[in-house]
Amino acid sequence: MKKGFFLFSLVLSLVFSLTASAQEIVNVNFTQEGETSKLVIETDRENVFAERFHVTEDKQIILDIKSVKVSPKLLRGIDTSEFPGSAVYISGYKKPGSPNDVRFAVQLRDNVRSLVETKGKTIVLTLENRFGVFSKNKVQSGENSTQNASLEDVVGLNVPKSNSIEDILANLTLSGPKKYIGKRISINVREIPVTDVLNMIADTSGFNIIVDQTISSLPPLTLTLTNVPWDQALDTIMSLSKLVAEKNSNILIMKTVAQASKEQEELLKTKELKLGLEQLVTRVFLINYATLADISKIVKDYLTPNRATMQTDERTNSLIVKDTVDSIERIKKIIETLDTQTPQILIEAKIVEATEAYSKRIGLTRGLSFGYDPVIDGATIPANFGPGFSFSSAPTAQSPGVAGMTIGIYRRLFNLDFNLQLMESESKGRIISTPKVVTQNKKAANITSSETTSFRVQQPATGNNPAIATFQNVSADLNLSVTPQVTNDGAISMDISLSKSAFGSRPTVDSPPNKTSRNIKTNVLVDNGSTVVIGGLYQTSTLETVSGIPVLKDLPLIGWLFRTPYAPDTTKNELIIFMTPRILNQDEAGFADRESAKSGASSTEL
Repeated sequence: MKKGFFLFSLVLSLVFSLTASAQEIVNVNFTQEGETSKLVIETDRENVFAERFHVTEDKQIILDIKSVKVSPKLLRGIDTSEFPGSAVYISGYKKPGSPNDVRFAVQLRDNVRSLVETKGKTIVLTLENRFGVFSKNKVQSGENSTQNASLEDVVGLNVPKSNSIEDILANLTLSGPKKYIGKRISINVREIPVTDVLNMIADTSGFNIIVDQTISSLPPLTLTLTNVPWDQALDTIMSLSKLVAEKNSNILIMKTVAQASKEQEELLKTKELKLGLEQLVTRVFLINYATLADISKIVKDYLTPNRATMQTDERTNSLIVKDTVDSIERIKKIIETLDTQTPQILIEAKIVEATEAYSKRIGLTRGLSFGYDPVIDGATIPANFGPGFSFSSAPTAQSPGVAGMTIGIYRRLFNLDFNLQLMESESKGRIISTPKVVTQNKKAANITSSETTSFRVQQPATGNNPAIATFQNVSADLNLSVTPQVTNDGAISMDISLSKSAFGSRPTVDSPPNKTSRNIKTNVLVDNGSTVVIGGLYQTSTLETVSGIPVLKDLPLIGWLFRTPYAPDTTKNELIIFMTPRILNQDEAGFADRESAKSGASSTEL
């Protein structure tokens, strides 16, 4: 029993140690710093093993990380084509045949050099954005110190990493303009075979050269080169004799262009033959959000010709593919990228209408009226017609803001009557409408709100038919129509059509109300969750009417007795429209990471 318990404890501790030793990738970043680009991979522990190799035929750099776990979220592709660097696209996935290893494939615009460094918990893959960047501060000084002094000013040239044979040969095998830093030599030969010239340069420079037998049949060369770098002389001879070179460490393999093309064709045929013999596997892909018709149309172009088969199952919304392992892995990454939720966008609009009115009334409303009778005096005044005086200053509903004075009779002056109006009014109002609507990406959404009122319509009498009063309805509508489109970086483009009408006052009790309308149609681009003002209208109207007795109304001091009251009316109307779009399912639709990537102009973060 003790022995069994001991074995159980041993197995348990072994499992625990294996589980505890499993490292995990916690973050993946891509940054561009000057003329270098960096893929930064952070893990939860130190001592992570990473292996890098370069596939020159496919212009790819492969970085394998051993024995690590990773969240599928961190394996999403990084599109770096918008950056002016050497990397175009970075894809991460589980290494085929090694489920515990993670592979990052960096697609390049052109073959450049790379360095991989492990710093504690961080793995950094550094890429040149052009060939020669690594050598700007590392070229050794020597016989060519005059040339090396200008390397800092060289732009767009292929520059060897150092004076070593391997770096110079690596530079020669690349296309484009080059900077030559080899030891200077002079060659003066006449009618000499190409192989002998190559051997002369190899002896001078100290590198190993393997010449294909087809080169011996090339025409001989006549050269006169004085004090030129040996790598420039070699590059010139390769160009004259139409030769191509392949580098293997410090060995240079020389071939004719025809022979290299023939070997490349044979290599392609071998790959096709190998592909034709590769075992086929079957994989069922469950499609969650995309339609089978759309996804199968895309996948069809990535199947192995004449070997792969694909079927669709409408009942389970599945795609059944039979193909090689590499093609299956490629199709898997395509489906994972495309089969995501359609973005759901909440669109909120705010329509703010503010109204402000101001009016003032100062002056006589009925002017000044009086009567004078020289016959009437105080002795003949009837008993019930004595002197009278009245004054009123309280505004009423019938005469707001009016101070009036009336004198009945005073000696021979009678019927002295006038109304003095002193009135000032101010009104403010604000109306806020907030329509909201949710829709899918590239789907139009509409929301309408209506307000209805009625007015009386009098039908005249005809013949024996009496007059009839009917009521007719009229409506004021708020209509919002939006078609959003989410861009790849998480911003939202919107086609907006907004119309709003509202009732005003009625001229008379039985007449239809006045009606105002506002319309706007535009297209805007907004960041997710941001607010934009798509339109505004500001109106100010001032009305002042003056009438009175000519000449007298313009007299100073007393002119106000002979004109209508001073009555200016000022009205201000303001309309502002705000729009705020927001993606509701950022994580599911794959836009949450793109939002964080916009924090820096030269960084993309998974």
